[in-house]
Amino acid sequence: MQDDSFELYDLRVEVVAPEGARLYCGAEPGDFFELRGEMLHLPPGQGISIYSLAAVLPLLAAKQRETHPNDWMSTDAEVACPDPNCPSRLRITRIGRRVFRHADVTAVPLQEKR
Repeated sequence: MQDDSFELYDLRVEVVAPEGARLYCGAEPGDFFELRGEMLHLPPGQGISIYSLAAVLPLLAAKQRETHPNDWMSTDAEVACPDPNCPSRLRITRIGRRVFRHADVTAVPLQEKR
């Protein structure tokens, strides 16, 4: 049986903003969530705006994967708030690696290597 394991980065997405800035989404600088595998985890009592989440969501799957050091996905880590009047950003940080097995995450079998 072939090894069907692969690794993904766990991510932390944190609200950052200039000191004293007024944020309109209900977030506070330092608020965060973590993405572990496909599961999004928020600290107890903390939420996130669906609009802020929508701005960062398309990048998370790519940020979880290994990328070439010269790829912008490896170097760019902040996403602007979608509200043009809000100075906050969402900073994406790789915080660890997690091993998965293909057979545990999909019903589609791997093709035999030829």
